[in-house]
Amino acid sequence: MGEDGEHSFAGQYRSLLNQTPQDLLESYKTVLASAFSPSAMAYRQQKGIAEAEVAMAVACQEMIDATVSGVLYSLDPSSPSHDTMTISAAWGLGGPIVDGTMEADRFTVSREFPHSVVQREIVPKPRQLVSDPAGGCTDHSVDEADQMRPALSDDQVKALAETALVIERYFKCPQDIEWAFDQQGRLVILQARALNIALHVPPAMCDIASLSDRHPVIFSGRGIIVQNGIATGKAFIVRNDKDLNRFPNGSILVAKKTSPRYAKVACKASGIITDVGSATGHMATIAREFRIPTVVNTHMATALLTTGQEITLDAQENIVYEGRIQALCYYGFMEEAFEETYEYRLLRRILKKITPLNLVDPHARNFTPQACRSFHDITRFIHEKAVEELANLNYQHRWHDETASRKLALDIPLDLVVIDINNGLGETENESETDGHARVTRDQIRSVPMKAFLDGLCAPGVWSREPMSVDFSSFMSSLTRTFSSHVVNPQQVGQNLAVISENYANINLRLGYHFNLIDAYIGEQINDNYAYFRFMGGVTDPQRRSRRARLIYETLAQYDFNVDLRGDLVIGRIKKLDARWMAKKMVLLGRLVGFTRQLDVKMTSDAQVGAFAREFKKQLKMDQPIKGG
Repeated sequence: MGEDGEHSFAGQYRSLLNQTPQDLLESYKTVLASAFSPSAMAYRQQKGIAEAEVAMAVACQEMIDATVSGVLYSLDPSSPSHDTMTISAAWGLGGPIVDGTMEADRFTVSREFPHSVVQREIVPKPRQLVSDPAGGCTDHSVDEADQMRPALSDDQVKALAETALVIERYFKCPQDIEWAFDQQGRLVILQARALNIALHVPPAMCDIASLSDRHPVIFSGRGIIVQNGIATGKAFIVRNDKDLNRFPNGSILVAKKTSPRYAKVACKASGIITDVGSATGHMATIAREFRIPTVVNTHMATALLTTGQEITLDAQENIVYEGRIQALCYYGFMEEAFEETYEYRLLRRILKKITPLNLVDPHARNFTPQACRSFHDITRFIHEKAVEELANLNYQHRWHDETASRKLALDIPLDLVVIDINNGLGETENESETDGHARVTRDQIRSVPMKAFLDGLCAPGVWSREPMSVDFSSFMSSLTRTFSSHVVNPQQVGQNLAVISENYANINLRLGYHFNLIDAYIGEQINDNYAYFRFMGGVTDPQRRSRRARLIYETLAQYDFNVDLRGDLVIGRIKKLDARWMAKKMVLLGRLVGFTRQLDVKMTSDAQVGAFAREFKKQLKMDQPIKGG
């Protein structure tokens, strides 16, 4: 207990290599007994550790049949200002290197990508320690041709350097790492522990008082700090999953919105900055799990930063600087490591059952109850399925039939029936229409998401009134169109229905031959806010319908929605924005529904997708902006 924390206990306890199953029990006793060796007891006495505090556990690990092994310091403690790491390497097992009985090649390597070798010191390596098939280890001679050959290739050095920095970013301090390459050339990390460099860092290197004078501030105080820490590197703008596939190691991920899909590059990213997002979202949990310095909800990161730009993210003070500021990293290295306390380690063991998120994609095949491996997975699964069920309530006729419905009077030719389930309407008029519905106006709508949606739908110029001519093939396509029962209930065909409360709206629209569903909640609690959008169908042939679907997909993605596209089906989601921004997104959805109502007929070529997208964006700019900054 306590080893490699505040005190290293380096070399004080026994490690036995390549033990046979028959020797397991005796090996276990030998390791336990080493806790009370004269040197270990003297070490504890010097450090003021009482014998009653001693607790020993014995780890039994697979033996690596190593071709080359060694030790890596992720920051050279003798000259930290040079920003290099050092690697010691020799043939065979690494025991002789660790205990100092064998000389090893020494590589000084740049911490900056692509991790070039600054200096090589190649020494004679006449002997190597290898595993004995009968158990234990034996000393063998090295072929003469290999004695002066470098123990590591440039590719192996690069792999070691990249892996070391991933481990360093995770533990947020320089690391002392033992490693090996096995017979198949695979890198195996044997051990990693903190490398204390505080005594070796000159005070001048940690003078951060004048940083703002020497390094321009790009922006500060914007957004929410999710995970503390310092990150330096090149910004990389992530716009889609393809960008994640080419994400460079050590870069700072910059994106419009948060996404649990970023777990894919968690081991590569040195930091994360987003335009929108929540400190309690799924990605925030992943950032804390991987201990990636993260700031979300800045509203400006993608506008001010460019791919390849060298920046420093100070997620302690919430500042983004131009250029790399190594002094900030050294300053962080010198801080007291709360993470090494017993309480913190206990908490981390508990959180491993709570916080990891494995169910990232709601549409993946493994998005099932059986795939849940943490409490976070369970809550994620329940949330996604609950929203999906809520969105389908109207299709399944599960709202109370006895609830009074009212016809909404609009300036556009849209028959819309409104059902108020809780304070979604103000006082209604007593006037009734021939179909038995009481009449209400837009001014009587109190529902926050419904009011915002109608503001967009009824905005000047959004609802086109010109008649559309349909060609013969499109007409025949419309006659043969069928819809899944999961998309629309036959009893609802022809009826436009909105179920509303003060903070909620579930809107079902059948406009011609396509269907829109919008399900949204907007309140004061940012974590409760969401909007769900679904679109499908059209009067024309599949190719034209797919063009309109692609336009809707690209527009929603541009305005921070998570979007899925399958043929002419578009599903968009956005959540965890404050009430003001959620209302703006509902205005956007209203405008988009009105604007795209007849576009499947108008778009006769793929080139028109971009043209209509630009026209829609132009209309938005004429109104107040939907995006923030």
